[in-house]
Amino acid sequence: MITIYLKQYNKIVRNADINLFDELGYDDILWIDLLRPTIEEQKTVEGFMEINLQTKQQVEEIESTSKYSETENAIFSNSNFFVPGEAGFTIEPVSFVICEGVLITVRSSKFRTFSEAAKKLQMNYRGYPTGYHLFILILEVRIDFDADLVEMHARQIANLSKDINLKEDINKESIKRINHLQENTMLIRENIFDRQRVLSGILRSERFPNDIYPKLKLMIKDVNSLISHADFSSDRLDYLQDTALGLISIEQSNVTKIFTVGALFFMPPTMIASVYGMNFKYMPQLDWEYGYYFAIALMVAVLLFTYLYFRWKKWL
Repeated sequence: MITIYLKQYNKIVRNADINLFDELGYDDILWIDLLRPTIEEQKTVEGFMEINLQTKQQVEEIESTSKYSETENAIFSNSNFFVPGEAGFTIEPVSFVICEGVLITVRSSKFRTFSEAAKKLQMNYRGYPTGYHLFILILEVRIDFDADLVEMHARQIANLSKDINLKEDINKESIKRINHLQENTMLIRENIFDRQRVLSGILRSERFPNDIYPKLKLMIKDVNSLISHADFSSDRLDYLQDTALGLISIEQSNVTKIFTVGALFFMPPTMIASVYGMNFKYMPQLDWEYGYYFAIALMVAVLLFTYLYFRWKKWL
């Protein structure tokens, strides 16, 4: 699907007709948004702009040069965007191309970032006269959403911490929740770091209008603060994991202690019973009428003595 944002009648007009390229010039177009484009749509845009759009493999590369690069007549930039799902987050790359002042975006998923950027463009089209300004707007909106995501993630960690502190026992599900949040934290940090690399590439460029660079510096500061926040969340999850494992270890130690103490309690009576169970012909108290009761009383006395001794030593 293709969406063309045109500069007409002192406002921005959206159109999806690729035949318009036969009648338009570069100055008439601000943004060409390609969402899962067909081969025909992609070839039409490439022919009109006289450039080659990046392949999927090029967009997904992780090298620094793949995140931001410049050619003689175009700027290429790739950035990762989150797609929320039931099992967590998935990452989808988006390709940005700026050529002749026109922004071209190629993506395979719908993102709230683009719909929000389109709304802001419609409300204040004079504030984004070129594709350069529009590119910065999309990144700015994405960083705002990243900040919301980091705050939401921090609340989830805080709720998990409260649950762990209130629970009397820690089960396997708590460890799974911690691992799930750790995985999301790494994805969030990687995604924000990707944004930092793109902004750093733009800041080193000399092609962007001068009024963009002050805003870029503020955006980089925001990204750096988000990375610091993500690092704090990661450290907090490590602490929670250590706490949970420590509580599990204490619980296991208590269980082992109970079995150990129980075994020690019954060791002396077991020894007495073993002695009186020896199959010798001549044994003391063998023919005594109170021998059985004496053995039972001796076992109880030893058991009681062991219990009182443990209590005195504060081992129980």
